[in-house]
This record gives sequence, structure tokens and C-alpha cells, in this order.
Amino acid sequence: VQLQASGGGLAQPGGSLRLSCSASGFTLGAYNMAWFRQGPGNKREGILCILRNGETHYIEAVKGRFTISRDNAGNTVYLQMNNLKPEDTAVYYCAAFTGSLMPEYVSDYAYWGQGTQVTVSS
Repeated sequence: VQLQASGGGLAQPGGSLRLSCSASGFTLGAYNMAWFRQGPGNKREGILCILRNGETHYIEAVKGRFTISRDNAGNTVYLQMNNLKPEDTAVYYCAAFTGSLMPEYVSDYAYWGQGTQVTVSS
């Protein structure tokens, strides 16, 4: 049972990246999904999520630039990141949770991906 995050890399400011998070060993469609990031010296922060019914929630810092989507048939959730900024540099993690709100504690998430590095620099 695992989540596998991929798609990170180096992008220029204003550029785009698309992250993927693939589930194996469980049905991703049965869970709400979130993306977190942890920049250098920062705490891990939840940035957006998509519920099982397709409802999405974003923090202000990424609204209008990042889009979360899910392909339940493909057992994958995506994070499309546009107009990237240097402050988006971080390790990005996907996580699965139940309930209608993102849990406050890391331990309350059912599954975590291993993280993928995103670096935004010219």
C-alpha cells in the first residue's frame, strides 16, 4: 500500500510543472486527497485538497495558479502548477484522508507519498 509522487523538477519563474500521485494497494477514489509542501526551513503546510465528490479547496497563496484534479479510474491525483514562483520551491507530498476537513496532524492521514522536489529558479 503506497502513494507514489512524481513529476517534480526544476522550473523557471513563470513556468509550469505537473505532479502526479499514484496509489497502489488501495482505492484512491475512496479517499479525499491533499497536497502538502515543505520549503527549506519551513513546516509542512497543506496547500490544497480535493474531496471524493470533486470539491476542491486551496490556500490563498496558490489560488489561481495551482489546480488539483483526480482520476479515480487511474488511481491518480494530479497537481498542475502554473506561473511558478521561487517561493513555491519545496518538497511536495500527497496524502490521503477521510472526513470532510483536512486533519490537523500528520498522523491522522491514512497514507503519505514520499515527496517530490520542486525547485523554481532562473
